[in-house]
Amino acid sequence: MARNDNSKIDKKIYKSYTLHNFRDIPQMQYLSEEDLFDIEVVGHVLPFKTNNYVIDELINWDDPLDDPMFTLTFPRRGMLKDEHYQKMAKLIKSNASKKDIKDAADKIREQLNPNPAGQSDLNVPTINGQKLKGMQHKYGETALFFPSQGQTCHAYCTFCFRWSQFVGLKDKKFAMKEADNLVAYIKEHREVTDILITGGDPMVMKTSALSVYINALLEADIPHLSTIRIGTKALSFWPYRFITDDDAEDLISLFHKIRKAGKHVGVMAHFSHPAELETPAVKAAIKEIRKTGAQIRTQSPIFRHINDHPNIWAKMWKKQVKLGCVPYYMFVARDTGAQHYFALPLVEAWSIFRKAYRKVSGVARTVRGPSMSCTPGKVLVVGVAETSNEKVLILKFLQGRNRSWVGKPFFAEYNDKAVWIDDLKPAFGDNKFFFEEDTEEQNVTSMNEFRFSES
Repeated sequence: MARNDNSKIDKKIYKSYTLHNFRDIPQMQYLSEEDLFDIEVVGHVLPFKTNNYVIDELINWDDPLDDPMFTLTFPRRGMLKDEHYQKMAKLIKSNASKKDIKDAADKIREQLNPNPAGQSDLNVPTINGQKLKGMQHKYGETALFFPSQGQTCHAYCTFCFRWSQFVGLKDKKFAMKEADNLVAYIKEHREVTDILITGGDPMVMKTSALSVYINALLEADIPHLSTIRIGTKALSFWPYRFITDDDAEDLISLFHKIRKAGKHVGVMAHFSHPAELETPAVKAAIKEIRKTGAQIRTQSPIFRHINDHPNIWAKMWKKQVKLGCVPYYMFVARDTGAQHYFALPLVEAWSIFRKAYRKVSGVARTVRGPSMSCTPGKVLVVGVAETSNEKVLILKFLQGRNRSWVGKPFFAEYNDKAVWIDDLKPAFGDNKFFFEEDTEEQNVTSMNEFRFSES
């Protein structure tokens, strides 16, 4: 295969920065000592990692504290509740031992819902009585796979709902090395049409490591497996992975190989702001991926301090379409980590989505949102209405643990303060939402037993 022509893009050598060396970043001169201390305090609780591409090409250092890309990647004081911040700050200022600081941080972390939506227990599948700790299977058609070599990212988003697996919390890390177990599980479960390889970020892996899993799936020739998805933030945080890294050409060839095998390749890209779509490197990377026949679908949560305005979303969707990507999801900030800092009320998120949706043409209206990935499934906020003399929120399942829930609308009492499904109450005086009643009627002892039932 001929070498890709990316001669206009200079090769960049990846350099990461974490809590132990972030003060070496030259641009830290633009921050006050107080700002630097805030990074240190919050970074002892929530994971912090960035890199030279994010620093050099995405952040506006003329006004970093108001820059959305800075907030997306650097810890800020408000990301910890004040009592938690004060506790950690006191320990650090007193030169407490590393153990005392870590113990205090772990206690705070356990209060931040490190296991949202049952991601490390309810969704773990089994084969031959063995739990597959490196997989999740919440919805019938799609299984998630977490390769052990992909359990980090090129940089960490400050909102990350999988933050707990990056800070060493016991039993919160997902990883599986064995390709054989992956193939065996997919073969056994004929309802699975899509495998989503995720992490962390599988694009931190060398192509030779990723190929082990991809080749195993292709060689198994599983008829019902039609799509291989790759969940990644690399297009935003390290687009050189696809164009100038030492094995970038091998990665592009791997995408070609999947397509030639008759499988669809879905790159599930995370873009949170239009700034991530503006560099020459990301434009070149998108172009190379699309040449393989892979399809790039884009998604992000809506966040306060980063993208909580309809013009931002409309601009982002338009840019994505122009570059050949498909707008896919606007998510709601999950009930974990720094949710109190990022979350918007569901009503406000819906209003922003609706205003942005009106500003784009039909080719960008493939996007769905705002959507909550919560314990029972993916719940879409359809809108606000008045019915039976009552103002209500209309919601709908896009995905559900029970397939019969999918597409089914339901109603909640209007609540302009609610930021998550747990804050909502059923409308019309009902005691429970229908899916709560269904679960109880099934007398389910494990959500794993329940998720694919039809009734």
